Amino acid sequence: MMRVKLSLLGMVAGAILLPGTVLAACETITLGSAISLTGKYATNGMHAKNGYEFAIQKIKDAGGVKFGGKCYNFNVIYYDDESKGDRAATLAERLINQDKVQYMLGPYSSGMTKAIAPVTEKYQIPMIEAEGASRSLFNKGYKYLFAVLSTSEQYLASAITLAAEKAKESGKEPSSVKVAVAVENDPFSLDIRAGVLEDAARYGMQAVIDEKLPRDLSDMSAILTKVKLLKPDVLIVSGHSKGAATAVRQIDEQNVKAPMVAVTHCEAADVTGKFGAAANDILCSTQWAETLTYEDPLFGTAANFNTEVKAAYPDYANKKVPYQLAQASAAVYVFKDAFERAGSLDKEVLRDAIAATDLETFYGGIKFSEAGNNIAKPMVLRQIQDGKYNVVAPSAFASHPLNWPRN
Repeated sequence: MMRVKLSLLGMVAGAILLPGTVLAACETITLGSAISLTGKYATNGMHAKNGYEFAIQKIKDAGGVKFGGKCYNFNVIYYDDESKGDRAATLAERLINQDKVQYMLGPYSSGMTKAIAPVTEKYQIPMIEAEGASRSLFNKGYKYLFAVLSTSEQYLASAITLAAEKAKESGKEPSSVKVAVAVENDPFSLDIRAGVLEDAARYGMQAVIDEKLPRDLSDMSAILTKVKLLKPDVLIVSGHSKGAATAVRQIDEQNVKAPMVAVTHCEAADVTGKFGAAANDILCSTQWAETLTYEDPLFGTAANFNTEVKAAYPDYANKKVPYQLAQASAAVYVFKDAFERAGSLDKEVLRDAIAATDLETFYGGIKFSEAGNNIAKPMVLRQIQDGKYNVVAPSAFASHPLNWPRN
């Protein structure tokens, strides 16, 4: 009886493992990233890292990156740049020269990306980045830098268009709108300032306040005192997550009544969780929202991505999944798509495949200009309405009407 059982087991094994069959695990493609896990950008740096890791696991679960008759899984070597540009550049050199990394994921923020890009360009290392939006990154002639996100001058410019529309509805000329701008002195926020002022000038609007936020981003009360005095119709604030938290808190504390307030990094700062009703009617720029009708074969719809991230990372269960996380996952997805189209591990062949990307994703369209920026996806404005982030602009994507004036 035992011999019969063993014989049957052998037959079953032979049926499964046919002659010539090779069971091989997926090989590894190593990516590198210097990213802010401490310092002033740590919050968003961790969101980006979570986005990278979520996509890597999703790709692994779906069978890996497949080309040349093989499958590959991504692995990332991370180093903490401590939110310091000089350290970010040093770590990029270390990843390339010591760890022999041939492909890079970007850091968090335009400043850190600006520090690393000359290094990756020097060594001709393709870098897909998701968190550096400054348009100044894309006028240097870089050939190895590609960004999945919209450039920063677009972030809050649509607030100016909204203000012009509301002026007309009130029987006023758009040129009557007064604008106040308060931004961090970094490449990302300075580009936002430039985009806002350019659009304001196009409508003939007057910028009555144009200020830099304090370096530590912890107190903008002096600027808000000017806002109360000069009574602008639109207040624009950009200072990453720390600046967003400071703005929402102090606007409430000082009872600032500007009819329209538009801020970057609302979700990353968790302004609804921290400040409750004080955050209502604030306009928040976003690269992505779970209500948008984007989808792809790997992640599914934007809503499905949102649900799965919350299941994988319980810290997001009761708050918005930050767009910084979503665009980080999109960057990994672009690497997968490019490797499979390239059919090669050669970094030059891969670089050309990345440049030719034309991809629909849960995050939106991704197509790169010759300069390396994404030209296929618009920015979105959401307004916090009763604690919920609702898309109000552009009108083609709006899910809710704008509450105006705020408060």
